[in-house]
Amino acid sequence: MQTPSERPPTCQIDVAPGEEGLRILFIGNSLTYWFDIPGLLASLFEISEIPFERIEMRAQPNYGLPDHWVSSITQQILEQGWDLVIMQQGPSATEGRPYLLEFAARFAAKIRALGGVPAMLMVWPAESRLFDFDGVSDSYATAAEQIDGYLFPAGEAWRSAWARERTLGLYDDDRFHPSALGSYLAAITIFEQLAGRPVPDPPANFCVLGFGRLTLSSALSSLLRDAATEANGAFARVPVPAPTE
Repeated sequence: MQTPSERPPTCQIDVAPGEEGLRILFIGNSLTYWFDIPGLLASLFEISEIPFERIEMRAQPNYGLPDHWVSSITQQILEQGWDLVIMQQGPSATEGRPYLLEFAARFAAKIRALGGVPAMLMVWPAESRLFDFDGVSDSYATAAEQIDGYLFPAGEAWRSAWARERTLGLYDDDRFHPSALGSYLAAITIFEQLAGRPVPDPPANFCVLGFGRLTLSSALSSLLRDAATEANGAFARVPVPAPTE
């Protein structure tokens, strides 16, 4: 099976970042880069005319937050200065949970020292371990609360979408990584919190870099938007603003 990065791109996301606006860094692994969640978010900002300066990603295969912590490359990128740093590792429902909590806290301290806000991107378990969904959700919610950061509940948006249409193909062929549709749903979950409003209807053939065009009917677009809104309404976490002097 070809990974998205190996598939020949059939379209480009035309993103024109400006000199002002958000600077967002994603730190994660293949669950983040599989269908380029950061690129999808940038494209959604573009079509919504929301200004941003940079949206970048540091994601490596099979990396957890401990691997990023000892990576000089990740540390150098982090020190470039970001308004928001969105962290993700594996599902972390069981044995990965202690590492998620420990290293999210380490990263959060450094992110704040550099003037940014930390965030957690809740993912999903493999299809063969759907029984872990509650554990994944709890691990990421606990991490977000511990660091007083955002929680973007992408995995819960998946569950909300499946409650509406159980046959939705949110997994890719390996039944673990997201399909283009699954990555899109994750991106609009993030978008809604940052924009303060639901995502607009994208073009019917929405471009997914390295994949091609994702066909979204009006009904499907509405279903996914409603799923993201429901998940954010129940699980989102927004940092408490710092007190003003």
